[in-house]
Amino acid sequence: MTELAPVNLTGIPETMLWTLHNRASEAKRPDAILRDPDAIRIYESVRYDFKRSFGKPDGSHAMRSRIFDDAVRPWMAKHPGGTVVELAAGLETEFQRCDDGKVRWICVDVPEAIAVRERFLKANDRCKYVSKSALDFSWMDEVDGSRGVFVTAQGLLMYFHEKDVRRLFRAIVERFPGVELMFDVIPRWFSKKTLVGLRKTKHYIAPPMPWGVNRSEVKRLIESWSPRITSVEQVSFGYFRGAPGLLLPVFSKVPIVRDVIPSIVRVRTSRWTS
Repeated sequence: MTELAPVNLTGIPETMLWTLHNRASEAKRPDAILRDPDAIRIYESVRYDFKRSFGKPDGSHAMRSRIFDDAVRPWMAKHPGGTVVELAAGLETEFQRCDDGKVRWICVDVPEAIAVRERFLKANDRCKYVSKSALDFSWMDEVDGSRGVFVTAQGLLMYFHEKDVRRLFRAIVERFPGVELMFDVIPRWFSKKTLVGLRKTKHYIAPPMPWGVNRSEVKRLIESWSPRITSVEQVSFGYFRGAPGLLLPVFSKVPIVRDVIPSIVRVRTSRWTS
């Protein structure tokens, strides 16, 4: 029997195990919304009590990954050899799921997270790892923007303060003309709940998430950050099974109600440089 690999993480980096728990558990289902054999392999190789910390798995993170995959794949087809930058890569396996043999991929995360990632997912000549915080803008020096850049951030920006999100956003837009960005946001009520201690189980409290923004506020807020923005699109979480999968897209269009649910934001920018 293969010995399981211990993984010791705390704080925000530990959330990479939370998302792995949900993605791998979903991928094991015969009717899975996300095919993710590498997530299953890693999940079954790690010595960590996932259920003790995170409880019963749900499809939320697999659904989020599916939505990001569905956006990245057609972008890659339009930008052969372009670069996808994955901020807070953790143990996400999007490169393995979406690789078209041409894309350049850069995984950015804090050193302790990249150290764990390297144990299970090896970098290669088209998938490079950068051990830095997303707020250390020197990671941008590793990006070749000549064939287009798509920056993703799954489960990251809510852990920053708004001023840091804005600063990061502006730096990316200024550095890479025509860049596209995709990230998820949580509503204000949920952010406030994490600030007083969101207990996932009796053994795990989620890290504080200072940045929350209501769905009705997103477009105006993001557009105010840069004149280079050409569109701000919000994508509903819509791959849940049963009633949630039917109701979430409806709720996203109803005033007041739409502000209680999270969303995924896709931003497109212009290519002008002056």
